[in-house]
Amino acid sequence: MNPVPVQSTINAQELLNRYLAGERDFKNVNLIGAHLCHVNLVGIDLAGASLARANLTRALLHEVNFTNAFLYGSNLSFVKLGRGQLKDADLTKANLEGAFLVKSQMSGVKLSGAILRGVNLRASNLQGVNLCGANLSGVNLRSANLTRANLNWANLSQAKLSGAILKETQMTGINLSSAYLSEVDLQGFDLSGVNFSQALMTRINLQDADLTAANLSQTQLEQGNLQRAKLQDANLVEADLLSSNLTDAVLIRADLSFAILTHGTLMGANLNLATLRKADLRGANLQNAYLWKADLSEANLEGANLYGASLRGANLQGVNLTNVNLAGATLPDGTIYKA
Repeated sequence: MNPVPVQSTINAQELLNRYLAGERDFKNVNLIGAHLCHVNLVGIDLAGASLARANLTRALLHEVNFTNAFLYGSNLSFVKLGRGQLKDADLTKANLEGAFLVKSQMSGVKLSGAILRGVNLRASNLQGVNLCGANLSGVNLRSANLTRANLNWANLSQAKLSGAILKETQMTGINLSSAYLSEVDLQGFDLSGVNFSQALMTRINLQDADLTAANLSQTQLEQGNLQRAKLQDANLVEADLLSSNLTDAVLIRADLSFAILTHGTLMGANLNLATLRKADLRGANLQNAYLWKADLSEANLEGANLYGASLRGANLQGVNLTNVNLAGATLPDGTIYKA
């Protein structure tokens, strides 16, 4: 059969009849407002097609080619579109709630005003995509490529981002509360003021990242790399930093009340004026750390290494200092501890 002519207008029934007859090439077809709910169009070529306001709810669209397609305001909720080609497609104000877009190519796609709740974009290519201010709550972006994507002010609460590629991604004002960020590389990122509360961030790389005033309360940061991270005024209340590396991190005025820092590495960390009330620091390495006027009341420092640390003016009321190494440390009264 011959390809559909450029800008050829057909209705939904004609499309389905021709598809069932074996035709797959429908480039540039005009299907504006077409009703295509629950249809099976696997492998169809709709590159450059006009599908504005079309209803494709729960359609089976695996491996469909939507390159440069115009899907403004279309309803793609709960569609199955694995390995789809959506490069440079216009999905402005489209409804993609619950859509399955695993391993789809979406570089350059327009998603302004789109509904993206619960979308499955695992391992998809989203390079350069503009998702500024988008509601991506619960979206699955595991192993997705978000290189140079704009996620400023986006809502990614409860989103799954483990293993995602975030090179040069813009993340100002992003909401990552309760998100999954295991093994994500955010080295050197500006994440000041970002909400990470209750996020799962095990083995994350935040080396040299700026987390000034960030909300990291109740986060799971076990085995995280936070070397030289800027965490001044950050909220780390009840954060789990088991075995994390905070060497030379800046934690001035940070609130680490009830935080778990067991076996953590805090060598040279600046904890001046920080709150560590009832924190668990058993076995932690605080060698040469700065703790001027830090509140360590009722903290557990059993077996910790405070060799050469500065504790001048620190509050040590009720602290467990069993088997602590204080050799060369400056004590709260300004004297040097001598074993």
